[in-house]
Amino acid sequence: MAELKLARLPDRTPVKISITVTPDLDAALRDYLAIYRSTYADSATTIADLIPAMLEAFLGSDKAFAKARKSHGGEG
Repeated sequence: MAELKLARLPDRTPVKISITVTPDLDAALRDYLAIYRSTYADSATTIADLIPAMLEAFLGSDKAFAKARKSHGGEG
């Protein structure tokens, strides 16, 4: 079983979003979704479910962003 950086998503209420991505990013997201589904035996999760969690994980791991956000009065 693959050890993905993104843990299994918690129960959540989906929020619909629309974005435009490059064909390369679309392919990568589809590949990630396939591996995610296989890893967690989860056929119901969609790319739209994964994107918010991916963005949250990315922003949460960006130390420079956290520091700048705090200095600008954000949540930090």
